[in-house]
Parts: sequence; structure tokens; C-alpha cells
Amino acid sequence: MSDLANSSLGELAAALKARKVSAVELATLFLDRIEKHNPALNAYIALDRERTLAQAKAADASGKVGAQDTPLAGIPLAHKDIFCTKGWRTSCGSRMLENFISPYDAHVVEQLNAAGMVTLGKLNMDEFAMGSSNETSYFGPVKNPWDTTRVPGGSSGGSAAAVAARLAPVATGTDTGGSIRQPAALCGLTGLKPTYGVVSRYGMIAFASSLDQAGPMAKSAEDCALLLNAMAGFDARDSTSLERPAENYARDLERPLAGLRIGLPKEFFGAGMDDDVRAAVDAALAEYRKLGASTVEVSLPNSGLSVPAYYVIAPAEASSNLSRFDGVRYGYRAPDYGDLNDMYSKSRAQGFGAEVKRRILIGTYVLSHGYYDAYYLKAQKIRRLIAADFQRAFESCDVIMGPTSPSVAFAFGAKSADPVQMYLSDIYTISTNLAGLPGMSLPCGFGANAMPVGLQIIGSWFGEAKMLQAAHQYQKVTDWHARMPEAMK
Repeated sequence: MSDLANSSLGELAAALKARKVSAVELATLFLDRIEKHNPALNAYIALDRERTLAQAKAADASGKVGAQDTPLAGIPLAHKDIFCTKGWRTSCGSRMLENFISPYDAHVVEQLNAAGMVTLGKLNMDEFAMGSSNETSYFGPVKNPWDTTRVPGGSSGGSAAAVAARLAPVATGTDTGGSIRQPAALCGLTGLKPTYGVVSRYGMIAFASSLDQAGPMAKSAEDCALLLNAMAGFDARDSTSLERPAENYARDLERPLAGLRIGLPKEFFGAGMDDDVRAAVDAALAEYRKLGASTVEVSLPNSGLSVPAYYVIAPAEASSNLSRFDGVRYGYRAPDYGDLNDMYSKSRAQGFGAEVKRRILIGTYVLSHGYYDAYYLKAQKIRRLIAADFQRAFESCDVIMGPTSPSVAFAFGAKSADPVQMYLSDIYTISTNLAGLPGMSLPCGFGANAMPVGLQIIGSWFGEAKMLQAAHQYQKVTDWHARMPEAMK
């Protein structure tokens, strides 16, 4: 049974279909691992063994397990605590929602429930998805399973740590500026941010609505493809959800890479990338050339402006989205206050953490009279230029590759005193969100202190299948994605 913890989704599905294991036994295996390892990692912040086993029992009795149209039935997963999950606490990593029990399911949760998957619990995250290290959570930081003195990345750090430690076969995450890809890189797993609009944002607590996108986090590209098949789909309740035919994202996984053109942006390979990251990325690119792909230099001249543009647009949208948390309808309310304004002020001051308050202040400032044109409007123009750069680059290549993060996982506290240094952790990932493009990270080796390094693949709009094909072919000839931290075995 213990080897099932390190199995792929396909292997788990085969074991369930052959009746070698039941959904209840599989859920119990992971719940026992969570009980053993989670105290050291703090990846899960909401667990309910009884509810999980009841869902697993229902999956066993449903007739979905082993059925062709429900290949994921009976397989456990965990959700980032940004997704509303009926009957579960949904806190978004914040004191503001510490006691909020969701009365409904997010569209992603509905889709995965319909696929017959079993919810193990809710995963820790940076407060309201604002952070790159998982140090801003009200419930304490998540530890990296490879080295518990180091950060797992953020904001989907709980999701990354849980999958890396094999406390869940797969997990959901969200990516606003790199929050799936960066923690996937720092924890040595595969994570994918789809094209904006492919996965519904309904029931996903909003940070920056024009940037947020949900996606899968798993050990391998193949597992990501299978999970994305179940997550994607049109939802009329989300005005930004795209109505397009269903896709099988695993359709091209076994196609060879002969003729694939890989674009290497010169801006991604300059100063700022640590030498150990560069060495691992270069070795991965050499492997791709052996597989029949060719590399070509491309340019993304405005990518250097992505961080300042993002930190105008995202806080502006956060300022608007988080105005609903005022202590009136739901969420935290200050226990002592004078009048209504005092209640608003104290509830927000006490309910939000320092990073959330910083971004609300920045966002309110750039949207204020006299500054809107100077900051917000200008950032939106830069966003358009960044998207145009990618469009030009894809005229000469099929996918773009480079580092996911400029460094391996850093120690707790190393960047928390300097917000700008922390924001630069996402320098290679933010531009894809601004352009609405799909991007993914996959493990490509180890760097300093034996910490994982991630290779980023960026595709053109709706290019998820091609990215997954490129990742899968690389993972067939390497084993970085199959390795797990020694302490978690």
C-alpha cells in the first residue's frame, strides 16, 4: 500500500479499477500520511477525516470507479483554501475568514466532485494569495518538504508542499503572478497555469480578477493533463469564462518532439539568475535538443516592466475586491467599536495581515483621483505591449522556455523585510499572467543545498496541450519529477 503514495494518477486509477485498493483505503492511506507528516509542514489547515471517508465510500458505491468517462473517480486530492468548498472552512489563509464555512462549491470543486474525486482537506496559502513564500498566512508558514528551514514558495505553498511530500496525489492551485509555477519549482513538482478563462473563477476568492487563474499541481505533466481535463470547462456564472469545445489535454503527450521550436528570451538569461539555476536549465535545454527540438533566441523587450506593471494592476484590483470584507455580512468583526466607521476600520485593521494591507493601500492610491491616469492606465498600456511581445515571439517558436524562479528556495525571513526583493521572486512568471498566456513549471534538477530547480514552459494562447507534450517527453527521459524528499518516505 505504501508505494501507492508515490504513484501517478494513471497507476492509482488502474489499482482502483482492478480492485487492488478501494477509494476508502486510498483516502485512509493519505489521511494517515497527513497525520504523520503535516505537523512538521503545516500544509493542511482544514481536515475532516469523517467527511473525507464518507465521500470515498460514496465513490466506491457510485459505479464511477474504473468507468471510462470518470478516470479520476475514487482518487484523493486537496484544495487550496482559496476555493469555496461546501461544508468546509474556507479561510483564504486569513483571520478575516477564519471561521467562514462555505455554503457552496466553487466551479472547480464542482467539476472535480463530478469526476468522482475525494477531498482530503484544505491547504495553507499566503493570505488572500498575496505572497511568494507562504510566510503571510494567518495560520503560520508552510515548510518546504526538501528542507523545513526554507520556504515552499507562494501563494500555493500548501498545495506544493502537500504534493511534494506525497500528502496528496494532486492538488488545486491558483496563479495570479506565478503562484502555481513558483512553488512548483521550489518544491520540485509540476504545476500549470492555463490560459486565462479556460478554468472558471466562480467560487475562487478573488485577489486580482483579470489575472487570477486556477490550475493543477501534480508530480508529472501527465497527471496535470488529466486533472486539467476535469477542471476546465465553461461556466456561465463567470463572465470571463471562455465558451469553447472541450479539449483532451493529454492527446499529444506521446508525440515526439522532432521539429519543436523552443524560444529562449534573451531577457530571461541575463543577470539576476543564480548560477545553479542557470546550470540546471541549460542541462534541460540540452536534453530537449537531444529529443529533436531546436532552440532560437527571441526577445521580450518589455518583460522588464512586468513587475512594476503587475504591482500597480494587481493591488488596484485587490483594493476593489477586498472592499467586501467590512465586518458587516460575513468574516471577522472587531469585538469593540464605537460607530459604523469605527467597526469598518477596526475589523479591517485586525482582520487583514500586513501584506494584504500594504497592497490595499497601494491599490487605493493608484486608483485615486489624480493618479489613475499616471499609474493604473499606464500599467494597462504596458500590459498590452507585453502581450504584443509574446505574439511576435511566437511567430518564430512554438513554446518559450527559461527559468521559473531566479533562485532555489530561500530561508525563512531572508526576503520578508524587503517587499521589493520578495516581489522580484516572480520576475519570470508575471508577464504570462499579464498577457493571459498559459505557463507551467517542471522539475529539471537540483541546485544549491540540494534544492529543486524549475524549468518554465510558456505556450501561446490555448497552447496547453503542446506545453504538456513538451514536458511529458522530457519527463520520460528524466526522473526529477519522480524524486521525493527523504524525510517523507
